[in-house]
Amino acid sequence: MNNEHLKLFVRVAATHNISLAGSELGLSPPVASMHINKLEESLGVKLIHRTTRRVSLTEEGHEFLPHAEEVLNAVNSAKAAIGVGSFTPQGTIRVTAPSSFGRMHIVPALKRFIKEHPQLKIDLRQSDSIVDMVEGGFDIAIRNASLNDSSLVARKLARDKRIICASPNYLKAFGEPNAPQDLRKHNCINLIGIDHWDFQTPEGILKIKAKGEVRIDNGESTRDACIDGVGITISSIWCAYKALEEGKLVEILKDYPLVSDADIWAVYPSSRLLAPKVRAFIDFFIKYYGDVPYWEK
Repeated sequence: MNNEHLKLFVRVAATHNISLAGSELGLSPPVASMHINKLEESLGVKLIHRTTRRVSLTEEGHEFLPHAEEVLNAVNSAKAAIGVGSFTPQGTIRVTAPSSFGRMHIVPALKRFIKEHPQLKIDLRQSDSIVDMVEGGFDIAIRNASLNDSSLVARKLARDKRIICASPNYLKAFGEPNAPQDLRKHNCINLIGIDHWDFQTPEGILKIKAKGEVRIDNGESTRDACIDGVGITISSIWCAYKALEEGKLVEILKDYPLVSDADIWAVYPSSRLLAPKVRAFIDFFIKYYGDVPYWEK
């Protein structure tokens, strides 16, 4: 059984795309297809269902996958034990990230990341929609929402602390709320996807359904509207920290912290054989953001 065929099969299982998996290993689509055919012939079973749009594992493929991973892990461990083989991250890593977070906190780090990993190429797609990782052929998705798909694995990159804020001009014109209930008397800018603002109070959690004239589906735009004095809004500190430093925004209701389990996660398909490029990306950004992210310092 050819280890290169096994390596290709494991990447096909992760990407659901023979051409993409092949390109990662330096193989043309026809050669990649031929390697999968040879692996199936050697085993005497069909491992992959092929369609014009994507591929998926057969029942036998799902059963075979952990054994293929185990073989490759054993080979890599054996090579590492005697100092043989290179595990340098290489190829193209496809990443999807929320638009605002990607622009503000991933793009500025890419120069350093590429310098540390010169054999890697980055394909970064930014969208505020939750994309299908398998359908899109992504290696990693950056998300700040809880993980609901049991076929995926998540690693925490940084915490995502959220606050309530307003511009000094808005507070001067309309006054500052002293308690969460006071928000009902104010114009609130709603970030689409967050239906309630949940506050920790001495009496327990208080849910406030913020009402206002404006709803926006992008954190940066919500922040900018708040700076312009449109109203009060909820914002992640990673999005608002510069405006807070410059005095364009002011945190309010500090005595009533928001209840949130939101963090910044790196999500990837479940597999015991984690590609070196995926591990390199995750390890880099965990170190880059640190235990206390720079936007909270």
